[in-house]
Amino acid sequence: MKLLGLIGGMSWESTVEYYRVLNQMVKDRLGGWNSAKLLLYSVNFDPVLQFQEKGRWDKLADIFIDIAQRLEAAGCEGVVLCSNTIHKIASAIDKAISIPIIHVVDATAEKIKEQGIDTIGLLGTKFTMEGGFYEQRLGEKHKLNVMTPSKSQREYINSAIYEELAMGDILDTTRGEFLSVINQLKERGAEGIILGCTEIPLLIQEDDVDIPLFNTLTIHLRAAVDFALD
Repeated sequence: MKLLGLIGGMSWESTVEYYRVLNQMVKDRLGGWNSAKLLLYSVNFDPVLQFQEKGRWDKLADIFIDIAQRLEAAGCEGVVLCSNTIHKIASAIDKAISIPIIHVVDATAEKIKEQGIDTIGLLGTKFTMEGGFYEQRLGEKHKLNVMTPSKSQREYINSAIYEELAMGDILDTTRGEFLSVINQLKERGAEGIILGCTEIPLLIQEDDVDIPLFNTLTIHLRAAVDFALD
């Protein structure tokens, strides 16, 4: 089993899920008392979020490159960024290390294409929905058409993620608003929905909708387990 390096803390609530699900997947595959070999570097999310808000992705790249290099020096053989949003700087990190990054967008795109879907709706933080990096990679590399909610809906989703979900608050009223957004994307032609933030699956489940959902947390970790056990 390869040693994985996880960079988490964005938020720690979703990182708990990353750790739990990753170990459960390894146990399901290998049985017995098997669990994942990993090192977890959990960041302080507050300064990370402040740099995101200020658009200082260059500063974040420096911070996360240093973390990834530390994990590589410690013997890790692959890196898992436990956040969709931070994949905005994944290419910069990838160029600075010699071990692979298990990329959430690529893993998600493969699952979408397996279902024969061409047009996909994307939910996430405003950085994910508006930053271009997610949509560009899905479109240019994987030839998928990507749809996002309206500007006001993007603002609402972003606020709900940071002010509620990342704080551990799961509200029925918020669930209803998210389901309304999903239904509108479906009416516009979306054949499936990417839950492109690790907190959103804490709120929305497959049983809540009649359209395929792509939970990036479980998809990402399945790819990480495949890599670790290959």
